[in-house]
Parts: sequence; C-alpha cells; structure tokens
Amino acid sequence: MVRTVFWAHNGIVASSSTGNTDGIEETLMVLKNRILVAEDDRGVRDAVARALEYEGYEVVVAEDGARALELAADYCPDVYLLDVMMPYVDGLSVCRTLRQRGDATPVLVLTARHEISDRVAGLDAGADDYLVKPFALDELLARIRALLRRGTIEVTNGVLEVAGVRLDQRARRVEREGVRVELTKTEFDLLELLMHNAGIVLTRDLIYDRIWGYNFETNSKSLDVYIGYLRRKINFDGLPELIHTVRGVGYCFREA
Repeated sequence: MVRTVFWAHNGIVASSSTGNTDGIEETLMVLKNRILVAEDDRGVRDAVARALEYEGYEVVVAEDGARALELAADYCPDVYLLDVMMPYVDGLSVCRTLRQRGDATPVLVLTARHEISDRVAGLDAGADDYLVKPFALDELLARIRALLRRGTIEVTNGVLEVAGVRLDQRARRVEREGVRVELTKTEFDLLELLMHNAGIVLTRDLIYDRIWGYNFETNSKSLDVYIGYLRRKINFDGLPELIHTVRGVGYCFREA
C-alpha cells in the first residue's frame, strides 16, 4: 500500500492510499507553523528565534519594522511577534499597516511598557495580544499556542441570527438589520462566542480562556476594551444595546 498524507498548518488536508504489491511506502509532508519575529535587539531576537525553532516552529527574523513589512507578503506567517520600539517603522505601525493590507494574521506585541494605556494602544493598532518584557519563555510559548488555536477554531456551516444580528461563520461576515458591520478578527471571535451563548451570562475568566486561550491578570481591561469596540460598532443609529454587563460576573448577549 502507498499512503500519502498532507499535513498543513491546521491539520490533515488530504489523504490517499493505493495498493502496492511490493510493500508499503508512506510519504509525509509536514509544514511547520511559521512565525515572523521583528526585534531590533539582536540578543533578544536570536534568543527568541532559537527557542521557537527548538519548539518546532519555522522562524524568520527582521531587525526592524520596515524589513518585517517586506517579509510579510512573501513569508505568510501564522503569527507575528513585533517589538514596539524598533527603528524606521515601529511595531504598532507595522501592525496598523498589516491590518490596512487586510492581513488578519494574529499579532503578538512585545513591549517594555506596562501601563494600561500602552496596552490599549497596542490593541487599538490591531494587535491580538501583548507581552511585557522581560517575559518568561513558557509564557511566550503559551501565548503563541493560544493565538494559533484561535486561528483553528472549528467553523460550522451555520449562520447565527440573534436579535437582528446575522453572523456568517464561514464568510466571517456580520450584519445588523441588513447593514454590514466591519469587525477585526478578535471582535468577530468575541461576538461569535457571545451569540453562541445568547441569553447566558459568560464569566470574564471563561471569555478570556475561550478567546485568548489563557487568563489575563484579574485587573486587565483588555476584555472591556473589546466589548466597548463591539458595542460601538453594532449599536449604530440608536439601535438597542445587545451586549449587557453583569457586574462582578461578565457579559451576556440578549435583547433588553
């Protein structure tokens, strides 16, 4: 028997087998998850690249933001790791440019700044997550795995419709009262989770785990920031509120 298995980033995409009287031959094509690391500090850049390669990732590095943008189109990474403070083009500008290009690839921002305003700036630029320096390698790897899981969330053929909001899971398209609503990847994933559980109060911890893949520190405002973004986008023209805060618990998607 000849057996061929093609293994892509998100799993097996094709498999075939044929008879062979001469014995068994098996061919495997394995594609590693690709990560683009943009960091101007050579010591940090090399250390991160070595650690990621040791974990089985394919890594390409850029010494500044301009180089990262040059590599992005040809390299097509599964995750971007962007340092904020880089010469020529900083990490947040790289992130904004990627989003303007229509690139929805998960972005993890590395920053030495730990103020809430700095973290919010990263999210506003289109980043999916941030990690404050100095960081533990285990935490970096955990956050990368979480971002990769988010890129492989199972999508059904169904269309969710709740309270005038229509969410097409396959097309990743959202409408309210027939009007298209443009959402980022994280905003879409968050709305999808809330709509799947319409009428049920979801705790903050559960939302962090399902959307980000781990719990932020208890005083993190990241979830509140994204809830605010969603509310502003879907509650246009005076339409009634659908995402309700349950104080001290979490959030619920329902009609008032």
